Amino acid sequence: MATAQRLKLENIVKEYPGCRANDGVQLTVNAGEIHALLGENGAGKSTLMKVIYGVIQPDAGSITWNGHPLTLQGPAHARELGIGMVFQHFSLFETLTVAENIALSLPADQARDRCKLEARISEVSEHYGMALDPRRYVNSLSIGERQRVEIVRCLIQESSLLILDEPTEGIQPNIVRDISDVIRKLNTELGLTVLLVEQKLPFARRAAESFFIMERGRMVANGPMDELNDDLIQRYLTV
Repeated sequence: MATAQRLKLENIVKEYPGCRANDGVQLTVNAGEIHALLGENGAGKSTLMKVIYGVIQPDAGSITWNGHPLTLQGPAHARELGIGMVFQHFSLFETLTVAENIALSLPADQARDRCKLEARISEVSEHYGMALDPRRYVNSLSIGERQRVEIVRCLIQESSLLILDEPTEGIQPNIVRDISDVIRKLNTELGLTVLLVEQKLPFARRAAESFFIMERGRMVANGPMDELNDDLIQRYLTV
């Protein structure tokens, strides 16, 4: 049985004054795959992910989602379709609780019953090894715990594609392995498609099945993770 295509980008261009952040980017992701998007700072990785999440509009190119042409109207539209994103700099309100932060991104009918939502947060976070107290205030959480909130929020939104932008940045080394284990479990149990924007090669190798490499706004290489050889690393990536 052929694997369903989840996302396809064709000739994506995004230009800023003096900089073409994305220059004719092609990317295809099938359902249930885990990809690492690699490249040095300024390669255009985060810009591309923001295009997929609807934060910015491309200047040219097309997006196909689950086999249908798509013009994203913004992040809320992306979430409705099942696209979730955890940014490198978390989008959480420090003076609100875990449950209050998650409620803000949910439809009113799902956010209204706070007791039910808190129970759901506890259930989901514990099942995937990311236990959270829904009543804790975000300003009391560590960086790793805040990341858990963002991921759990995407799961409660029932995302089918999860974008993680530099998920190991600022995370203690002993927690990095846990993150890759969580990603694998989400993929195995939910069939979740994952795009990791990552610079740490050991983590990318452990978490992802395949890779894309960007350089100066272009997609320059891709393939199964076991084909990420020394030549590619030396040519395009910081060792």
